[in-house]
Amino acid sequence: MTQKITTFLSFNDQAEQAVKLYTSVFKNSRVTSAHRYGDAGPGPKGTVMTMGFELAGQAFVAMNGGPTFKFAEGISLSVSCETQAEVDYYWDKLLAGGKPSQCGWLKDRFGLSWQIVPTVLGEMMGSPDRAAGKRAADAMMKMVKLDIAALQAAFQGRP
Repeated sequence: MTQKITTFLSFNDQAEQAVKLYTSVFKNSRVTSAHRYGDAGPGPKGTVMTMGFELAGQAFVAMNGGPTFKFAEGISLSVSCETQAEVDYYWDKLLAGGKPSQCGWLKDRFGLSWQIVPTVLGEMMGSPDRAAGKRAADAMMKMVKLDIAALQAAFQGRP
């Protein structure tokens, strides 16, 4: 079945490098197509115009669209993580050459924003114990990379 909506990412001239990074980081990922510029351009002959790829089974398209369009924090890709090791893995791989932000957000070296989020955080923040959920949310707001043990301690009211 074809995916109804596909995320389309416009890079200046690094679409191929970005796709190679992303497909190397996520399991169940692959390049599905590559369309390169020919003699007619507008990009240099042989360079990527668009690349189709899948990350963890989710379809995306990357395009070398030039410097006109830039990524902004108004859109990000969120990665759900079950363990701290998984948080650490995705954080380290995607942050390399990029810039950390706060609350589990980072910008990769291509300028794309990512949220590296432990699944337990959603459970804490959705807890019927509103005070515990607020403690977890307050702890998250003080973090750069999210720390599951520290979030759990805050949720449980432990120092």
